[in-house]
Amino acid sequence: MLERLKELAVRREDLEARLADPAVYGDGRKLAALQRELKELAPVVEAGRALEAAERRREEAEALLRDPELKALAQEELAAAKAEAEELRERLKRLLLPRDPNDGRNAVLELRAGVGGEEAALFAGELLRMYAMYAQRRGWRTEVLSVNETELGGVKEAVVLVEGEDVFSRLKFESGVHQVKRVPETESSGRIQTSTATVAVLPEAEEVDVAIDPKDLQIDTYRSSGAGGQHVNKTESAIRVTHLPTGTVVTCQDERSQYKNKDKAMRVLRSRLYRQEREKRDAAAASERKSQVGGAWRSEKVRTYRFLQSQVVEHRIGLTVHRLDAVLNGDLDEIIDALAAADQARRLKGGGE
Repeated sequence: MLERLKELAVRREDLEARLADPAVYGDGRKLAALQRELKELAPVVEAGRALEAAERRREEAEALLRDPELKALAQEELAAAKAEAEELRERLKRLLLPRDPNDGRNAVLELRAGVGGEEAALFAGELLRMYAMYAQRRGWRTEVLSVNETELGGVKEAVVLVEGEDVFSRLKFESGVHQVKRVPETESSGRIQTSTATVAVLPEAEEVDVAIDPKDLQIDTYRSSGAGGQHVNKTESAIRVTHLPTGTVVTCQDERSQYKNKDKAMRVLRSRLYRQEREKRDAAAASERKSQVGGAWRSEKVRTYRFLQSQVVEHRIGLTVHRLDAVLNGDLDEIIDALAAADQARRLKGGGE
C-alpha cells in the first residue's frame, strides 16, 4: 500500500505540473481528463499523508513510554494514533479499489413501461419525474432525448441524458426492474395491482469511444406521432437510426428539427453500442463473474414501491425505507448510498468489479 501511495503522490505532482502549463488549455478534452484524474487522486494522496502523520505520532508515543513521568500521556496518545491509523488504512483500502472507468461520465437513462398496461406507463412517468427531481437535488442537468407518452400522461418509453459530476457512479445502481404495488385510480374494486417499469443506465459514450461507419447506418425519417403538440404529424422531422451490424434501433421525434433529432439519436446509439461492447469485454474477461455493474442485477426485480405501507423495498440489500413520498420526490441518496456501500464491501471481499 505504501509503495502504491508513493506512486500516486508522484503522479499527482506530475498532473499539477502539467495543469500549470498554459499549452494544455488549448485542448478542452485533455484538460478535463487531467482535472478529473487530479480530483480522483486528491483524497487518496491526502489520506496517505494523514496515515504517515499518524504513524509518526505512534512512533513518538512509543518512544515516550520509557519516560515514567510521561507514560500515562504517551499511552493516551499511542491509543489515539493507533485508532486513527487503522481508520485511515481502512479508508485507503476503499479509495484504492479499482474504479469503474465510467464513473465520472454522464449517463443516458432509459425508462420503459413493463407489465401492467396504462398503470405501468403511469408508474414509468413517476420514475421519470423522480429521477428528474433527484438530478435537480444533485445539481445535475437533464435533457430529454426521446419520450413516448400515453394519452393519460403515462410514459411508454423515455430516454434522458443526465449531465453533471459523477452521474454514472450514482445512477448505475438504478438499473433493473422496478415494481409498484398499489390500487390504481381506475380500479373500482380496490384491488392492489402489481406493475413494473424497467430502468437502464448507460454511460454516455463520446465519438472517440465508438467508431461508427456511416455505411453501417440506415436512417429513416417519418412524421412525429404521439400525445399532444401542434407540430405532431405535420412534417417528417422524426428520425429512426438503425445500426445494421447489430440491429440496434434508436428513434427520436422530440425536436422540430430533423438535424437535432438525428444528433440526439446518434448520442443514444453511441451509448448503447458502447454498453454492448463493454459487456462483451467484461464477459470475455470473467464469464463466471456476475457483478451489479455488469448487468446481473439489471435482469432482476431490484426495487418495490409499496403504496399501502408507504415503503420502498430495495431487494438487493434487504433495505426498507419508510418514506415513499420523499423517494418519489427525488430523495434517493439513502438508497443509493447503501447500494454503493454494499458494492464496495463486496469488492473489498474480493467479489470483483
